[in-house]
Amino acid sequence: MKLGEIARNRLHILPLIAAFLALLAVPQASFAAAPTQATESSAAAPAATAQAPNAADDTTPAAQAAEGSTTQAATTATAGYTPLGPEWIKGQPTPGGLNFQKQYSEDGRWALWMHDAFLLPMMVVVSLLVLFLLLWVVAKYNRRSNPVPSKTSHNTLIEVLWTVIPVLILVVIAVPSITLLARQYDSPPEDALTIKATGYQWYWGYTYPDNGGFEVISNMLPEEEAHARGEPSHLGADNRMVVPVGETLRIQVTGADVIHAFGIPSLWFKIDAVPGRINERTLKVDEPGIYYGQCMELCGARHGYMPIVIEALPRPQFDAWVRSKGGTLPGDAAAAPAAAPSPAPLQEPESSVEGAPGAGAAPTGEAAPAA
Repeated sequence: MKLGEIARNRLHILPLIAAFLALLAVPQASFAAAPTQATESSAAAPAATAQAPNAADDTTPAAQAAEGSTTQAATTATAGYTPLGPEWIKGQPTPGGLNFQKQYSEDGRWALWMHDAFLLPMMVVVSLLVLFLLLWVVAKYNRRSNPVPSKTSHNTLIEVLWTVIPVLILVVIAVPSITLLARQYDSPPEDALTIKATGYQWYWGYTYPDNGGFEVISNMLPEEEAHARGEPSHLGADNRMVVPVGETLRIQVTGADVIHAFGIPSLWFKIDAVPGRINERTLKVDEPGIYYGQCMELCGARHGYMPIVIEALPRPQFDAWVRSKGGTLPGDAAAAPAAAPSPAPLQEPESSVEGAPGAGAAPTGEAAPAA
């Protein structure tokens, strides 16, 4: 009887739990509907506002909606900027490689040295020592070699050794590990260039608040186009995240819908993109080149189709790229203080247009992967 009464009392809690979950679902539904409302308001903006060809307009063809460049960027001369060719590819996976990618940042070289000089030799030594001890015990203390088992219950020396030696190993590992952790999360200086990376389902958007606030939408290239450009398939993107080489950058990362992760292995850089939160890390690319990464969080059906491409350029070429996108530079305000600032070109997420690759459809010539 008591068992039945307890079960009935527990079941009374289920309606309360269901009501609580329903209350939690209401804010989530409102949050999901917010981008749609913002899209509708942007579509109703005056004609004088700079409008991207991939804006949220049902009449926009899907192929045009997938294009990440703005009207202003498409009609502005490049003024000295030329995208780097495939000969500048540096950070990419090595076929058959067993180690980390070659590192092109200071933190990356420190981490790779720590792995090669500390962790890997220590793992090999410990593994061989444990294997030797196991084989020695099997050979010396089996029933045939040792018919009378030992009745020893304590061995002070062995107990001290198997306690002290692991502690010393952990201390040796901890010193470079904590150093690397501290280096990775050093705060960027105040004058660092800020770049905001936003993860969408399923592509990336790069905003440059220090250069006028324009945003570049980056989608994965179709396999045929990637091969035609000399880039690896599933890693090449139509628009890259362009950064100045040799300068300290403030990378801010967030998610627009679900949790993504912004990671570039050859730069030893990885940080989560969480909706409603800005995560920040310092990045400094030492050499000009092209560096590939991917979303490193299982974010949905097209998780494997949102690559990251960083193009590191010398400052003059970077400035030319900023101007080609309609952005501004710090010296522009001082040169013309009386001029009114021009509005940043709008770039709507192409996921707002039904049938565009960012909306979940597979790239041209590919079938949509199963969820």
